Amino acid sequence: MIVKRNGEKVDVILIGAGLMSATLGVLLKELAPDWEIKVFEKLENPGEESSNEWNNAGTGHSALCELNYTSEKPDGSMDISRAIDINEQFQLSRQFWAYLVASRLIHNPRDFIMPIPHMSLVQGDANVAFLKKRHAALSEHVMFNGMEFSDDPETLMQWVPLIMTGRSPGEPIAATKIDSGTDVNFGALTRMLFDQLERQGVSIHYRHSVEDIKRSLDGSWEVKVNRLDSGKIEYHSADFVFIGGGGGSLPLLQKTGIPESKRIGGFPVSALFLVCNNPEVIEQHHAKVYGKAKIGAPPMSVPHLDTRFIDQKKSLLFGPFAGFSPKFLKTGSNLDIIGSVKPDNVLTMLAAGVKEMALTRYLIQQVALSSEQRIDELREFIPTAKSEDWDMVVAGQRVQVIKDTEAGGKGTLQFGTEVVTAADGSVAALLGASPGASTAVHVMLDVLKRCFPEWIDGWNSKIREMVPSYGVSLAQNPDLYRELQASTAQTLGLCETESVYS
Repeated sequence: MIVKRNGEKVDVILIGAGLMSATLGVLLKELAPDWEIKVFEKLENPGEESSNEWNNAGTGHSALCELNYTSEKPDGSMDISRAIDINEQFQLSRQFWAYLVASRLIHNPRDFIMPIPHMSLVQGDANVAFLKKRHAALSEHVMFNGMEFSDDPETLMQWVPLIMTGRSPGEPIAATKIDSGTDVNFGALTRMLFDQLERQGVSIHYRHSVEDIKRSLDGSWEVKVNRLDSGKIEYHSADFVFIGGGGGSLPLLQKTGIPESKRIGGFPVSALFLVCNNPEVIEQHHAKVYGKAKIGAPPMSVPHLDTRFIDQKKSLLFGPFAGFSPKFLKTGSNLDIIGSVKPDNVLTMLAAGVKEMALTRYLIQQVALSSEQRIDELREFIPTAKSEDWDMVVAGQRVQVIKDTEAGGKGTLQFGTEVVTAADGSVAALLGASPGASTAVHVMLDVLKRCFPEWIDGWNSKIREMVPSYGVSLAQNPDLYRELQASTAQTLGLCETESVYS
């Protein structure tokens, strides 16, 4: 084994070539073009893990269809605050992508984003009443204008003929529909952004696995890198390190030893999707349709039937079905979860194990499902579904954050995206899962604010050029929201209510 110390310290090291690192890298190159940036990725190409188009749902998460972002209060009213927050966060990504297209940093938006209706679908009297109340609350808000509700079978047959054909007459069923939704190929977008970073002189190293991160005497960070093709060990240093390695971020965060990394654990969950192989069936559906999670099931289990556009081809996916693997990445190790248990987080992990017995039972049930049982679940969405029309694919690994919180106590399982930063802002790590990629720009702007406080004021005008609503509440500025919604739709080619592929 040859050990080499790289003599030049750079400004920034990005670990992981996923969408989060790509977004942060492009933002920094626009804000500080002279900064030297290095990227280390253990796989052969960018966007091969969590960001890959086959490893996530591709929903531009903006709370247009995800029922778990709204909840009923004890007094019976509807709490839509979380839905508004998620929608605002997605708008930042949408504005940034439009800036990249307008600046010719991305040439064809149709290669990564397509217009597609977003729908919520529920069955049963109680769920229909909930959806009607949800629609009434959301549709009054400017960010959800245009959302329609129907419990009329004839209308629903026009919206989703594949779902309505073969249903029993009189079955209580209802849906909401809004045409301003999107399908996003996050894998394609990630590859475009890394192509741009390479053109801007960013040093990108594939097949380089980061093994360790240690603090140097001068306050910078030294990163130990294994060149997988040759087995050589290299050491690189930087003033700032971003750990964007998907599920692999937690072990690397723990290696930093920063106080903020303590008492945090991770629980890996894998997912399976059914993919339609029959073009005639695919052409009968044109929407992303989200249902409601079953009682006792976690938010990440919400079933959805999605029209997707992958490699310029229309596809149809249903899922997710949960699986379990001790790996933190699809390409990880079976020892990942064991290796993540440390003296400082063992009690947190044990507490989570006791509290999340329902999740454990759910995962066991899901893993035990047969192929035909999964098709039976699909038939709750598509009554006429045939087994031979669907194949199974394994999606990406997600690592849910476990930590101690005031609200949930010790060992609380978090369902969301979280950034952990050192007190001095010299290192940051992205943890968690959905809404993830959809809110990448919001998350990375927060990283800039927390990690570069001495620079952020000078960057504000450029940030507002890239993201016009930065620092402004779109929810409280409806005219600005409408203006930006129209302009970004025009730039991103989202004005059509129906895709050219439908």
